[in-house]
Amino acid sequence: MNSTTAYENLIMHEVKPSVQRMAIMDYMTMHFTHPNVDEIYNALSPKFPTLSRTTVYNTLKLFVEHGLVRMLTIDERSVCFDGNTSLHAHFLCKKCGRIYDLPLQNHEDELMGLVVDGNEITEVHQYFKGLCKNCKSIM
Repeated sequence: MNSTTAYENLIMHEVKPSVQRMAIMDYMTMHFTHPNVDEIYNALSPKFPTLSRTTVYNTLKLFVEHGLVRMLTIDERSVCFDGNTSLHAHFLCKKCGRIYDLPLQNHEDELMGLVVDGNEITEVHQYFKGLCKNCKSIM
């Protein structure tokens, strides 16, 4: 992520800044762990006692709509979010559950805007699943 502040990032993406939105945006730009709503809520609620899980979810949904974060559905059990909006793939370790960023595969950036059979491609997601190098080394 670039060095813009959460406030500037929200303004640039036409999202009205609030204290809670800025805190969630800060969290997403500082933690590239692909957190879910509960993780963000648990991290921020001690500092923001009025914060609710619903607020976190709705804020993330708003961020997704405005291109500030990406929603990942690589794991059927939960939805997580990625503050890195550059084009990249994801790898889910089926043992520890951690999600890793992977470099682009198949030139996804060349597919954006491509029209296939009359349908315009606006999003490309590449998900891989297996055993991460850490889990593999302890087997």
